[in-house]
Amino acid sequence: MFALTFRGTSASVPSADRNHPGLLVEVGGQRLLVDCGEGTQRQLLRSAAGFRRLDRILLTHGHLDHVLGIPGLLSTLRLRQGTGVTTIHGGPETLDVVVRMLAGFWGEGRAPLPPELIPLTEGPVVDAGDCTISCFPVRHRDTDSFGFTFEIPARRHLQPDRLSALGVPDGPVRKELAEGRPVTLADGRTIDPEDVCGPLSGGKKLVVIGDAEATDDLTNYVLEADALVVEATFLDRDASIARDYGHLTAREAASLAAASNVRQLVLTHISGRYSDEEILAEAVNVFPNSRIAADFDRIVI
Repeated sequence: MFALTFRGTSASVPSADRNHPGLLVEVGGQRLLVDCGEGTQRQLLRSAAGFRRLDRILLTHGHLDHVLGIPGLLSTLRLRQGTGVTTIHGGPETLDVVVRMLAGFWGEGRAPLPPELIPLTEGPVVDAGDCTISCFPVRHRDTDSFGFTFEIPARRHLQPDRLSALGVPDGPVRKELAEGRPVTLADGRTIDPEDVCGPLSGGKKLVVIGDAEATDDLTNYVLEADALVVEATFLDRDASIARDYGHLTAREAASLAAASNVRQLVLTHISGRYSDEEILAEAVNVFPNSRIAADFDRIVI
């Protein structure tokens, strides 16, 4: 299960109702922040999430509306926690923006809570409990942008009636079977996981994409996602302006969801130039199971 709480859903210019981008993903006891726009620390407080443990920050790219909240967040974490290390993942150019930004405030290497900076390359990022996180490249205005895939693998659960019928004792052998390994019992019989497990179930996939200028190379990464979170900064009538600024239209985001057999589309990075009703209407026309995220929305997947 994933729990998503939107800390900011605006495009580059915030509004009275929408803060700069930030998304808290909670899974398997882990709390991960995707992007950290200006004001994220206050958004954490307003949503009652507070400043309890943040396991890591994942940055989609280095534009300031996605990273400018990092100095304030680190400063507050230092005051609240005293010690500890915040791990930040981002493309090399994105992390360079973070380094220069922190140095501009406090001098090189003197941030109040110096972060551990881990550069992204396409592929696995980290195992977060029962969830694996990977990243993939996204085209956006010559930045080293990345999207993120969060996956909880499907599992086959042990069936108590089958275990009893085969005389499988409690203890380590059942754990081995649950993890997919055959076991040999004391009487010499070999029990395979298939003998005592039900069908695969429980797998979940979440994909989060920040800013993007095109979708033609994203389908394979988004395929079969239970939820896709992606920007919809423009409407189709302004597609030429969207190209100039390296952003998607609501129609393009919805077309990606439809082509990728996504179950739910969540639109964010919302521009104040349009009403929510206009944006949603354009998306729903292509992909009916679409919604627009608002600040402090909580979605459980």
